[in-house]
Amino acid sequence: MAVSRLTRFGNDLYTGARSYDFVGKRKIWYTIAIVMVVASILIPVIKGGFNFGIEFRGGSQFQITNVQTTAQKPGEEAVASVVPNAVVHVTSVNNNAVRVQTDQLTADQSRQVADALAKAYNVPGTEVASSFIGPTWGADVTQQSIQGLIVFLLLAFIAMALYFRTWKMSASAIISLFHDLIITAGIYALVGFEITPATMIGFLTILGYSLYDTVVVFDKVRENTREELELTRRTFAEAVNLAVNQTLVRSINTAVVAVLPVASILFIGAFALGADTLRDISLALLIGIIVGTYSTIFLAAPMYSQFREGEAAIKKHDMKVRATRPKAAAPVAPVPVAAE
Repeated sequence: MAVSRLTRFGNDLYTGARSYDFVGKRKIWYTIAIVMVVASILIPVIKGGFNFGIEFRGGSQFQITNVQTTAQKPGEEAVASVVPNAVVHVTSVNNNAVRVQTDQLTADQSRQVADALAKAYNVPGTEVASSFIGPTWGADVTQQSIQGLIVFLLLAFIAMALYFRTWKMSASAIISLFHDLIITAGIYALVGFEITPATMIGFLTILGYSLYDTVVVFDKVRENTREELELTRRTFAEAVNLAVNQTLVRSINTAVVAVLPVASILFIGAFALGADTLRDISLALLIGIIVGTYSTIFLAAPMYSQFREGEAAIKKHDMKVRATRPKAAAPVAPVPVAAE
């Protein structure tokens, strides 16, 4: 019964028997998007920035294995006993290891901290491995990540402009990608998760997913608008809106199928098993898939329609469509009834 109703629902959307006005109510979607973007920008400002991983900020790292407890306090106290003013991040790795990250330490301080950590967690000194990442290397990683993101967006803009033969579709898609990125980054700042190279991989992955979903919808938009410009059944905005409705079930199904395994990785693999790398990449994927699906439906398609509605050919077509439609009958004035 449920499958039959879903099939009928999808068929009604495709034929136009049932329709949701995504394009006509675009001011509402734009307002929601602006509020979310502004909030995502203000969150890291209020919280004092993002929680960058050691790969970006540089520093010293200690890995203690075969511990009996993964509590944070022994690690924090051990570092404080050697370097009182150091900024310390202690995280558990699986169920029998602890990772301690600090500011950049000298070689002598690193040896003392390693000894203190071994005593704090009651393990031999051989179970404590230390390493460090210099600030220059961290700056290089940051610069390369930003460059990679810019190159991706530029290539995506050019590829979509060539594929759809209009820069307006490409611009709509890229603006929605920026929307996805900013909101994902804002949520990362809100929950305080570290931004690591795995996170950057997750960001690029969600951009690819969002772009794929947008291309699927825009393919249907192009098909509908090309046909409608030769007919007088629908205005350009109505043709775009029909395309969004026709692909709505597909977009939702794709998002659900993608979200379920990612959510499993996040909540089972990361929190239950303590795999930080899985947590970093899966959170970006989870947020990005949801936000990317939303932005394609509520932002990219309505924005493209708005970009095109001002063109002379589109205006002429829309006027012709409206002229062929029957005008609403004028209200009939009530006939006064004579008093008896």
